[in-house]
Amino acid sequence: MARETLSSPRPSLPDSRQAVMRLLVTLALMTIGTTGMYIMAVVLPAVQADFNSGRGVASLPYTIMMVGFGLGGILMGYLSDRHGVTAPLLVGAVGLGSGYILSAMAGNIWVFIALHGLLLGTLGGACAFAPLVADTSLWFVRYRGLAVAVAASGNYLSGTIAPPIVQHFVQEVGWRQTYVYLGLFSLVTMAGLAMLMRAPPPKDHGGVPQGKNRPRHLARAAAASDRPFGMSPGRAQLLLSIAGVACCVAMAMPQVHIVAYCMDLGFSPARGAEMLSLMLACGIASRLFFGAVCDRIGGLRTLLLTSFLQMIALFMFLPTRGLVSLYVVSAMFGLFQGGIVPTYAIIVREYFSPREAGARVGTVIMATMLGMALGGWLPGKVYDATHSYFMAFVFCIGWNLLNLGIVAYLFYRSRPSAPTAGAPVRAT
Repeated sequence: MARETLSSPRPSLPDSRQAVMRLLVTLALMTIGTTGMYIMAVVLPAVQADFNSGRGVASLPYTIMMVGFGLGGILMGYLSDRHGVTAPLLVGAVGLGSGYILSAMAGNIWVFIALHGLLLGTLGGACAFAPLVADTSLWFVRYRGLAVAVAASGNYLSGTIAPPIVQHFVQEVGWRQTYVYLGLFSLVTMAGLAMLMRAPPPKDHGGVPQGKNRPRHLARAAAASDRPFGMSPGRAQLLLSIAGVACCVAMAMPQVHIVAYCMDLGFSPARGAEMLSLMLACGIASRLFFGAVCDRIGGLRTLLLTSFLQMIALFMFLPTRGLVSLYVVSAMFGLFQGGIVPTYAIIVREYFSPREAGARVGTVIMATMLGMALGGWLPGKVYDATHSYFMAFVFCIGWNLLNLGIVAYLFYRSRPSAPTAGAPVRAT
């Protein structure tokens, strides 16, 4: 019996040293795998000039890539639920590597757009967000919010590191050769790191901290998982998805158009790339801070707070024209909105069954990516029509208001005193 115990593999444990080490690998994977979300903002002027296209058309590669990113998140989440997270990561390594290299060879903007949607989005970057966020939520219980925030910070760490580096290489060797370098780097590093993620998640990953000291929002979530917010799971997820689209339409506009916006105001693209890096560096701090807040007050309250703060930051862009003030507002936007997207994964884990974590998180993240896609494209169309970004900011503020309304409604439904007819009462 002792020999069998010694020779058997050590079981995975939540909140363990093994979980922390896995979180560090996850952070690296997400940093590398989501680079495509941010380099398009840097290469947009060069791509527009190369293909001789309008600003709206030149924004489409980002838009289609984010649509693919979202749709691929559902597929990758499904694969992760059934075969473990390593499988979608290996698919993503091949997708990213081939996507960058083939995009560098594109002869026209439409081939460039298609490659971004299929390879860099659906089969590439999609592996590096929803499956990794869902996997992280299975490895942590007591500090789930903070752990998911750390993992999701890789998304913004990528946006902090990549733009200045890509801008340098675009100036030195052109955007096409830069894409080749990105493809080779992504293929090698993603495939190698994926092999470190083969351990299965802890078996007892569906619970919440027990005892009289556990947070009240976790206790309520445990009792409501079969009827989230007093609704059917399908209806609840639909509302969460619409909220995800709305908040990310508003979120994407400064991230995608800050470089072009700076150029329109007479500043160099390098200054815009620096603002994007500053914005996303502040987003890292925001994600870590609001991840800890999630562990204290729950995902819904955190989402309500961060959505409101993001809207304030969007209002602050309207009168801003100076270089220093743009740096300040960009930093504030990053600090205010960085914690938004990870809270959706926390809400799913608090209110839905853990057995469907990968697919449900993938679906909600798909909605946020669709919002990012629309937020990258629609402001470009508004700009083409008005030759000004002022109305684009106003347009995105309206989407932010829609998000606030839905989240406020879900928060009302989640209160103990809210009407939840049909919700089952569990015996104690």
